[in-house]
Amino acid sequence: MIVEVPAGRATRTRRPMAALCSGTALMNAAMAVASVAGTLVAGDRLGTGWAGVPATAGIIGTGAGALVLTRLTNRAGRRAALVTGYVMAAAGACLAVAGVVAGDMIGLTAGMALLGLGNAGAQLSRYAAAELHPAHRRGFAIGVVVWAAAFGAVGGPLLLDASGDTATGMGLTSRSGPFLLASLACAVAALASVAAPARAASAAAPRMSLRRLARTPAARSALVVMVAAQVVMVAVMTAAPLEMHLHGDGLGAVGLTLSAHTLGMFALSPVTGRLFDRFGARPVMLAGLLLLVVSAGSAAFPPVRPVALFLLGYAWNLCFVAGSGHLARDLPEVERPHVEGAVDAAVWTVAAGAGLLSTVIMSAGGYGALTATACAVAVLATFAQARLRGSR
Repeated sequence: MIVEVPAGRATRTRRPMAALCSGTALMNAAMAVASVAGTLVAGDRLGTGWAGVPATAGIIGTGAGALVLTRLTNRAGRRAALVTGYVMAAAGACLAVAGVVAGDMIGLTAGMALLGLGNAGAQLSRYAAAELHPAHRRGFAIGVVVWAAAFGAVGGPLLLDASGDTATGMGLTSRSGPFLLASLACAVAALASVAAPARAASAAAPRMSLRRLARTPAARSALVVMVAAQVVMVAVMTAAPLEMHLHGDGLGAVGLTLSAHTLGMFALSPVTGRLFDRFGARPVMLAGLLLLVVSAGSAAFPPVRPVALFLLGYAWNLCFVAGSGHLARDLPEVERPHVEGAVDAAVWTVAAGAGLLSTVIMSAGGYGALTATACAVAVLATFAQARLRGSR
């Protein structure tokens, strides 16, 4: 059956959806280039074991930002929260430029944390998009916003070489170039978000603790799947640029491989959203977890690594879109914003540990040991999700 969207509704949602998609694309471009550059700079200065510190700071910033921006949304509306997040991210990118030029790892790490605050806004944009659509189309709405991120997440790494050349031409170190690009992208995202939906969420529901999340069936199911997907992906991908760098690959080769991964993460999001709307959360989440097992286990082998990382990206997409849609569709409206922010905070906080441990495990046992560990996490999550109730 084909469900038509009334012309009036389509007109009212077009502009805010364009703003949400634009901000998400630009912020993902900023995080993609900044995370790669931060890992490489830290690897050169601190050694392999500490190379994941800047990227981990970005993940921690995203987790903290999910809570901060959710509270700001409840008080001032989604538009104000998004603009604030992107402005802070632009400032963080400028701070990171100064840190790279001066060899100040504390400044670089602090800048990455502020970039994470803006990334939290981009992540929460998918729920703002869902609110603009009826329940039977929320999976597709989330998929569209996640799909828009592909333009930045795929295009950003392709500009690593060019941004480095630009920085060199300005008399700066080439590794500061990606952060210059990130600062520009975040500033434009803030301007685009002026057209984002202004609606404030209800503050009536109590704040969410992990215990309360565990007692909410939809939140519990989504949390298991989204945490597993984020942990596996962050662990494998934080160390991937360093693994390639240590084997002599340049920024161009690293950028192409990362673009293949991010294409998998985002390009098929509308398809995933349709699958969610058609079949529900449970089968899509289980399919994502199974693909996560296969792709993580294959990523250690260089000949198939680009394909494995593409599939890893799509496995994450299945888990992320279906888990987000589960929250946006199946939670009571009064609880929804608080649970969504709390789940995102929990997902990114746990993933921060994965990002930091990834290079430590790689330093101790190699990239193969890291991917084997990630594969084991995915297997455990698959069994856990198969036993959980509360997803359909």
